Amino acid sequence: MLSIKKISSSDKKFSENLKNNILQRKFNTSGIKDKVKDIISEVRKNGDEALIKFSGKYDNYYIDNAKDLEIPKEKFLEALDKISKEELEALKYAKKRIEEFASHQKSKSWDYTSEEIKLGEKITPINKVGIYVPGGSAVYPSSVLMNAVPAKVAGVKEIIMVVPSPNGEVNNLVLAAAHLGGVDRLFRIGGAHAIAALAIGTNTIPKVNMIVGPGNQYVAEAKKELYGEVGIDSFAGPSEILIIADSKANISWIVADLFSQAEHDVLAQSILISPDKDLLQKVEEHILKELPNQERKGIIKESLQNFGLLINSKNIEEAIKISNDLAPEHLQMSVENSEDYLDKIENAGAIFLGEYTPEVFGDYCAGSNHVLPTVGTAKFSSPLGVYDFQKRSNIIKCSKKSSRILAKHATVIANAEGLFSHKESAALRKGEYDE
Repeated sequence: MLSIKKISSSDKKFSENLKNNILQRKFNTSGIKDKVKDIISEVRKNGDEALIKFSGKYDNYYIDNAKDLEIPKEKFLEALDKISKEELEALKYAKKRIEEFASHQKSKSWDYTSEEIKLGEKITPINKVGIYVPGGSAVYPSSVLMNAVPAKVAGVKEIIMVVPSPNGEVNNLVLAAAHLGGVDRLFRIGGAHAIAALAIGTNTIPKVNMIVGPGNQYVAEAKKELYGEVGIDSFAGPSEILIIADSKANISWIVADLFSQAEHDVLAQSILISPDKDLLQKVEEHILKELPNQERKGIIKESLQNFGLLINSKNIEEAIKISNDLAPEHLQMSVENSEDYLDKIENAGAIFLGEYTPEVFGDYCAGSNHVLPTVGTAKFSSPLGVYDFQKRSNIIKCSKKSSRILAKHATVIANAEGLFSHKESAALRKGEYDE
């Protein structure tokens, strides 16, 4: 029998109970860390030979030559004819929406001149990017588009994609999405060794400048270990949703929305906050009624049992305050006049306003990106976007007159810091050494 934890903001130990529930999902990764370090070390030392070994060990795909890991680009195109008309139409629509949204994020080079000093930024795309797309037991063509399309909009020259592929098989939907998203090369390989290959480079898999995309614990740990040697987007954790609902919210819709996140992973978290105790009770009853009918009921049950929360708040404003403290990946506002509360929301990866905007639309085809900060990191990080695939170079140009003005102040600061070669470099422009 499923039992979802229920707490109230009026409880004396509310903060402690809430904190303990959230901390349950943050587990010790020391064992994983050691294994990942060993995998990275072996890829660094043995290159393609290590990839051949790990391919057989983790994907049950046994090969003699690492070149067999690559799927020829013509297979992407062929996949378009192997999926249904409806599937192709949906992928094309999603691509169009994501591309449109991403186009608004693109930064441009800029400059201005003040006191004869020209300052600005030169914006250039990252040259080569690796995208990791989860695979194995599930198929995620949406993740292909969410990672590849913004990179293309940014102007990335080459996209290298990796995807876990049990027995070497890659789903045609994933291949079709790779074609639509503009992926240049695709390798049927996943896990920490795929991240290592992209970061380090082997004879078969090229070294990239940046790696993006979510994965399992091993993928996340490998990204942490290799950060600095390669750029990364974020350390994504299990998915999560927080729904704030008022007394008029649709019970069956809320339950479906909670299920939609819980079915991702046994570590996923679904939270509902409402000032209406009666609504919380009805939601729980509806969950118990509908759970047996869910295709992935085993995963949903374990997720809700371990991490699900029904929170009774004093009002909607307090619910938002609790949400801001948790900084959820997805915040869904199933309340009347939801836009009126937007200014009060400070921390969330993505915000879904109103009952007609379920989180699932953001997963697939609304246009916003579904690669989002998790486990509270929305307090300091942002969704994946075009800006992640662009880098900035500062531009400075001085005239002879402005050079002397800057030199006057730079020599004072350099002298105060005790950096006398700095002082001399600046002083040469001030005219003190003019002949």
